[in-house]
Amino acid sequence: MRITIAITGASGAIYARQLVERLVELRVSVELIFTENGRAVAEYENQIGLFNRNDIKYLDNKNMFASPASGSGCADAMVIVPCSMGMIGRIASGCSNDLISRAADVMLKEGLPLIVVPREVPFNTIHLRNLCELGNAGATICPAAPSFYNNPSNIEELCSSVTERIIRLLGLKSNQLPWGNR
Repeated sequence: MRITIAITGASGAIYARQLVERLVELRVSVELIFTENGRAVAEYENQIGLFNRNDIKYLDNKNMFASPASGSGCADAMVIVPCSMGMIGRIASGCSNDLISRAADVMLKEGLPLIVVPREVPFNTIHLRNLCELGNAGATICPAAPSFYNNPSNIEELCSSVTERIIRLLGLKSNQLPWGNR
């Protein structure tokens, strides 16, 4: 399985970092794309150094010739985590101006899994409309809303409830869900 992970400028790079780590553990092939703001936020949140790995493929968000930009070369699934409302708006309106928005458009047109993980509160009416538009087009909306079932004792445990939910949404088995594998 090959999964494209995109990181945009919303806060919450920890979710992307945890997801990449878990996918590599599960022996999934990972392609990683950052927006310029996504990289800046990951640096600000002290997560960027944790993405320096040899076991994932890095793609330039400006390279519209990269494999995710084409239905004949796209991955099996794509996760945009965290996903800014600006990116959600561009995808919902069909405005592909970079590799991430084009890859998301390709996933939708090919009927392949696209999971967007917005990390924004509160939502305004425009946000909600755009999220509904993506949902109607076939995307799965998984807000970065952690659960407290496992009584997390630190940020890593708290965020892992979202990460493990994404793993399950990708159709992968997770034995690390705090509420078990029902």
